[in-house]
Amino acid sequence: MVTADRQTLLETGLASARARGRTAVRSCICRVTLGDRVTAEVPLGARPMAVGAGRECDLVLEDPQVSRRHAELALAPEGIRVRDLGSTNGTFWQSSRLSEAVVPFGSQIRIGSASIRFLTVETPALAPSERRRFGGMVGSSLAMRELFAILELAAPTDATVLLEGESGTGKEMAARALHDHSPRARVPLVVVDCSAATESLIDSHLFGHVRGAFTGAEQNRKGAFVEAAGGTVFLDEIGELPLSAQAKLLRVLEARTVQPVGSDRPVPVDARVVAATHRDLARMVEEKTFRFDLFYRLAVVHVALPPLRERPEDLADLVRLFYEGRGVEPGPIGGDNLTRLERYAWPGNVRELRNVLERAWTMAGPGGAPFQALRLWMAAQSDPAAGSNRALDLIDISLPFKEAKERWLDLFERRYLEGVFATHGENISRAAAASGINRRHFRNLLRKHGIIQSDDEGA
Repeated sequence: MVTADRQTLLETGLASARARGRTAVRSCICRVTLGDRVTAEVPLGARPMAVGAGRECDLVLEDPQVSRRHAELALAPEGIRVRDLGSTNGTFWQSSRLSEAVVPFGSQIRIGSASIRFLTVETPALAPSERRRFGGMVGSSLAMRELFAILELAAPTDATVLLEGESGTGKEMAARALHDHSPRARVPLVVVDCSAATESLIDSHLFGHVRGAFTGAEQNRKGAFVEAAGGTVFLDEIGELPLSAQAKLLRVLEARTVQPVGSDRPVPVDARVVAATHRDLARMVEEKTFRFDLFYRLAVVHVALPPLRERPEDLADLVRLFYEGRGVEPGPIGGDNLTRLERYAWPGNVRELRNVLERAWTMAGPGGAPFQALRLWMAAQSDPAAGSNRALDLIDISLPFKEAKERWLDLFERRYLEGVFATHGENISRAAAASGINRRHFRNLLRKHGIIQSDDEGA
């Protein structure tokens, strides 16, 4: 197994254990031989590689049979896309001259007197971090310490990062941690919710526009990439980006320029990109709803954040973190309350845990209460294995029937809203339509139950 350092990361990429099985192949080694002698080994990553005799090429072959710009090599889902650039003497695979073809990994092509074989790169490995905290994230579980090890390595670089995870796992917190631990931390992180903007306006959000570019464009707008100059752009819910905008984003990542809507002049940009999604982008690539070239361009570092149900050993650390945020001592974190948290499935992940604690603090009164004294209210388990006794734990039989019924209805309403909201990627419009509730009313219900803050605009 290859040991990863920052140079290895930049050349070959890195994926967490949870993402490794479905990430894009981000790099291979182009091994150049003349006869029996290896003359060069050059990594091919997300950016296409020019091969030729010209000094401007990425792979220079000093051979009179090789044209100045002879061929272009690029990663593709099935292997390496080889495109001849109109060379004089041709590019050959399996003794046949080609103009463009995808050749499998392990294959060998011939250009002039040189042979080029495409070798896959062994996945780098990282030892788990000794940290129990990175930025605003905490956890001592193996899954979180592996995540911290990758983020520590990636943060000081300019490598693009793709964060995958269920709603509520802390993707934006991970993006902020990457930014805050990077040399770009002096510039604010610019966040773009790709699911919140309409398809007609997403280009303006990302790339900016000039005055008069469209109806309502009364003044120039910089766009996220220009606003983040010297810093980081966080593209949340990248899986919701329309295909047309995906193509434009890919050009920005490759050319490092943006063209504002209505302008004929490209603007140079210097911004690192961190993207996040609750979707499985690898499956979307297979379904042709997400561009493969953009996928592997984003997934230089590809991590999947673990759901809370898979790391119950982190619950005590998280409870302590939320108490710390309130400036209140939690007292001993254990007993029946911790047992209840550990037995719960946490469909809303860390966000749901925070909401459960905030409701318990509200019920405890202005001064709050130590953890073991809190009255925790969680949704009934849908898993039959959870047992009926656990559901009965949620019924407070010390209350009058009317009040107990109202609490159950309140619990149902909140849990339903959380589930629908999470299922639809926290997009208010789509969640409201799916539930058959007026959008304004749906948003008010979310605010009522503390699922979104009162100043959140939603989508």
